[in-house]
Amino acid sequence: MTLLGVKESTKDVDFMVPDLKEHTYLTGILKDLEYERVTQAGWQRPGEMFQFDLFCGNCIHTTELLESPLGEGRHALLKGYSRLYIGILNDYDLIVSKLMRGSGVDFADCLMLAEAHIGTLDIDRLVKHYNEMILYDVAEERLKPNISYFVELLREKKLYE
Repeated sequence: MTLLGVKESTKDVDFMVPDLKEHTYLTGILKDLEYERVTQAGWQRPGEMFQFDLFCGNCIHTTELLESPLGEGRHALLKGYSRLYIGILNDYDLIVSKLMRGSGVDFADCLMLAEAHIGTLDIDRLVKHYNEMILYDVAEERLKPNISYFVELLREKKLYE
């Protein structure tokens, strides 16, 4: 959200590393740079506030994307280096992954992103994508109301009819 210019600051940055070998390599580099694993996916240097969360494969937190984020149209390039490519998830996967977590902060983030990109965001497509994603989750019934709640928030903001 911060890298998209939608949110001013963040306490951490979530990275997906779809390739297992690259994930192993990257975590090795972080260890060499004196980062320590502080959560299942979180890496932080002792005494520093900022944390990197590195998720392996097509997963972000507990959500597994239906398609690889490396596929065409699944991400946008932020910055490329000789040995590092930083892309940002497409709006649909980003919003769905946050709605599946369903915290108040996640709903607020989704609303900010929707407001910023409402001209290009197809809400009907988003709803369809969300409903397809939850079919593969063990908590499908618990997750179902999240999209309805989000659509209602969009209606309240007059972003969707």
